[in-house]
Amino acid sequence: MIRTICIAFILLPAFAGVCGNNTDAKLIKKAADIHRSVFTVDSHTDTPMRLMAGDFDPGRKHDSGGSKVDFPRMKEGGLNGIFFAVFTSQGKRDQASFLKIKNEAFEIIDTIYSVLKRNQAMASLALKPQDAYRLKKEGKIAVFIGMENGYPIGLDLSLVETFFNRGVRYITLCHTKNNDLCDSSTDTLAFGGLSPLGKEVVSKMNKLGMMVDVSHISDKSFYDVLHLSKSPVIASHSCSRALCNNPRNLSDPMLMALAANGGVAQMCILSAYVKADPNPARDSAHAALRKKYHDFDGLSKDEQKSANKDWNAVDDLFPPHLATVSDVVDHIDHMVKVAGIDHVGIGTDFDGGGGVKGCNDVSEMGNITLELVRRGYSKSQIKKIWGGNLMRVMKQNLDNAGK
Repeated sequence: MIRTICIAFILLPAFAGVCGNNTDAKLIKKAADIHRSVFTVDSHTDTPMRLMAGDFDPGRKHDSGGSKVDFPRMKEGGLNGIFFAVFTSQGKRDQASFLKIKNEAFEIIDTIYSVLKRNQAMASLALKPQDAYRLKKEGKIAVFIGMENGYPIGLDLSLVETFFNRGVRYITLCHTKNNDLCDSSTDTLAFGGLSPLGKEVVSKMNKLGMMVDVSHISDKSFYDVLHLSKSPVIASHSCSRALCNNPRNLSDPMLMALAANGGVAQMCILSAYVKADPNPARDSAHAALRKKYHDFDGLSKDEQKSANKDWNAVDDLFPPHLATVSDVVDHIDHMVKVAGIDHVGIGTDFDGGGGVKGCNDVSEMGNITLELVRRGYSKSQIKKIWGGNLMRVMKQNLDNAGK
């Protein structure tokens, strides 16, 4: 009879409660040791939407069911760094709307700064990889800022530098709808790729040392970026289209092109992009909420709270069949096979829909490492996937600034 043991007491809380036979125990301890020693970073979370509600404190541990991110649970999950996304839903493209959304983006950034000031014993802003590595040694969490959707730029190219100076280190060029920079992967063709302004924005980002994020953009926009960019680019939260046929995901030729560019594809763990789960009733209910809340554009804090509550209620009524950590690592396996170990990372999309069975919030991040270890990935390979590749790309962009 094989003796069953539980070794949670010597491991990170992320691995707590995982029991198995002696062979499992060795793998679990190995995974925990690796996870603890490497620098781990999540390249995309929408937690600032929670911060903007006004009553969410990331310095306090929260029960699951609300936000999937807070600093105590990051500590439990062994997550050293995180990108908070300045997300803005695409709205009208006129001067009044540009002014409104620009101010909203600055308000989100100001809120992130205020939250970090209140929690400075636990977390600090990071502007470059060296900051993040230093903060890990100090026992603090490194918080980077990204921007999801270039909509706040409007038609004003100078705002790219303004946002960079405020700490933004990548811009996802668009979201689910076209903007004035490029076509979206989930909208009709308008420019046939990057717009003339979009091309200027990419060049400006290169000169500043800001990473260009190709998640959400159309295939033609993607190839336009790779043709134009003089620095490696990122896909901050995208999966493999070969394993889940969604236009948001990257095809094998796109993964190979991204690798040739020197960039990195950050594996997204939003379940619907990992493994298809069709549910017409849930889709219809979500569509009704988008209509009710005007596609979540221009909501007040109270309206945003109501929208979050209603969205969660739909998921409670029509619970999704979540993909698993094993499904996530299936994507990582495929992406590594196609693009190479130097071009794959992890961006969860937590608080923007991200979460799978076994890794449904930041406290469970170690389970991805455990599955990687089970599949034979070495410490050096896991170090690259969990942050090394992304930090390399970030450093290359900063080093190329001004060239």
